[in-house]
Amino acid sequence: MRRAYQTLAGLVLGLAANAYGGTLVVHVDDGHGHPADSAVVTLESPGGDAAAAAATHTIDQRDETFIPYVEVMRPGEQVVFRNSDNTRHQVYSFSELKRFEYVLRPGTSSPPLTIDGSGIIAVGCNIHDEMITYLFVTSAPARVTGKDGNARFEGLASGSYQLRVWHPQLSPATRALGWKRSSRREVPTRRSRPT
Repeated sequence: MRRAYQTLAGLVLGLAANAYGGTLVVHVDDGHGHPADSAVVTLESPGGDAAAAAATHTIDQRDETFIPYVEVMRPGEQVVFRNSDNTRHQVYSFSELKRFEYVLRPGTSSPPLTIDGSGIIAVGCNIHDEMITYLFVTSAPARVTGKDGNARFEGLASGSYQLRVWHPQLSPATRALGWKRSSRREVPTRRSRPT
């Protein structure tokens, strides 16, 4: 699944306060007023982030497409690749973070694969070159934008954060964010396609 974003602009931060902390909504658009889906938004705090329970993520293959296009994971979590197509797939990655290769017949899944470090893993299919997915592995709180271009962080405490935005086809963006539960602000950014 190819994305045609040329630029990333208009990183808009909004807040709806609640009793346990703020709700931060980060909106990412493509620079032409259209929401940008599949962008990863992370919030890093100087004090570190609370550990979450480990999960197993599933990347499906349907209609010769990896679903989802981008998946966020934490170090130590596992991923399983499932083949829901009627054709064989050869899932692989040459990433230094994790190298692997699985030949998956229709209706089969890979064994769980543990990802230990942080970084980005590009995964492809050696049979269908147009197939690609990305595993974004981070210990920071992270969300993937939906079709509306929004990433939502619930229960966010006041403090200082580094807000980072990453998309497979764009240059990354980073902004310092001083957050108060009663604030509302916009942080404009313009990202262009890497050259």
